Amino acid sequence: MKKIIRISGIALFFITVIYTIYYLYQKDQKSPIKYELVNVEKNVITKRTVATGSVVPRKEIEIKPKISGIVEVLYVQPGDLVKAGDLIAKVRVIPNMLSLNEAESRLNRAKLSLKEVELEFNRKKLLYDQKVIAKAEFETIELKLDNTKEELSTSESNLQLVKEGVAKSQGAITNTLIRSTITGMVLQVPIEEGNSIIESNNFNDGTTIATVANMSEMIFKGKIDESEVGKLKIGMDLILRIGALEGHDIEAKLEYISPKGVQENGAIQFEIKAAVKLTDAAFIRAGYSANADIVLAKTDSVLVIPERLLIIENGKNYVEIEIKPQVFERKEIQTGLSDGISVEIKSGLQLNDKLKGKSLE
Repeated sequence: MKKIIRISGIALFFITVIYTIYYLYQKDQKSPIKYELVNVEKNVITKRTVATGSVVPRKEIEIKPKISGIVEVLYVQPGDLVKAGDLIAKVRVIPNMLSLNEAESRLNRAKLSLKEVELEFNRKKLLYDQKVIAKAEFETIELKLDNTKEELSTSESNLQLVKEGVAKSQGAITNTLIRSTITGMVLQVPIEEGNSIIESNNFNDGTTIATVANMSEMIFKGKIDESEVGKLKIGMDLILRIGALEGHDIEAKLEYISPKGVQENGAIQFEIKAAVKLTDAAFIRAGYSANADIVLAKTDSVLVIPERLLIIENGKNYVEIEIKPQVFERKEIQTGLSDGISVEIKSGLQLNDKLKGKSLE
């Protein structure tokens, strides 16, 4: 009996050892790695570059006065629609003391001259009536009287113009009434009633009373890096993405590329302009910041794969294609246009071929 128990114990020991060795062996074995399979598909590839800038009116005018003074009345506020000729503001003239003094002195001299010429005219008229002097001599003094009266009238108008900014002889024409020069929307009124303003002339830009723009014609003005500007051509399509209008992509067409670059933040930038195609979907305000996607090239319905699957060696492109389940073979391919995410396949692959992707473990 003891012998049987001893044999059974030895057998159990060997069985335990063998099982343990088998268990450890199985545990040590690694499961085969499985890979993601990526299909070759047909799709559109669009190569783009990006320009940053803003959307502004094509025609934006600053309304400036032709006379200095005080703003007496403002007739508009930002957002108002105006037509060319509509009143913007009324100005009360504060006359320049030197100009006022000269105008008053001129008027006084004109009055004295008229008084003197009238006396001489009356004397010569009496002599002419008595046929003492010739008609030609009388006509000379008559013409002088007319000229003196005209000088007096001009002096009076000049004084009124200096004091009030308008002369009676000008009728409705006055520099004290500031009018819009274009039809559009008032974007800005940087002054208030009671502010002093300076006239616009050859030596001074003058005070801006209002800014008016035609909001029905907008353009994108932006900057693009010198590394990309050589790829642009007039007439290219742009897609504008405006931060304030999420979900609204705005179309535009490139119409200007600056011939000269400007250095900004250590890089050369070129200005571009594009005509914006306005729609009723959203109101575009002047000055909206925008990013413009510029379409450099586009292919339609071509074979594409993710660019991350490419294996580049010695200037050639390869992929790993599945020849049987989870068994792959390297294959050379010819690529075309890339947008940085997907790449066009010109040869070497067929639709729905399966390629080795990332590991699933």
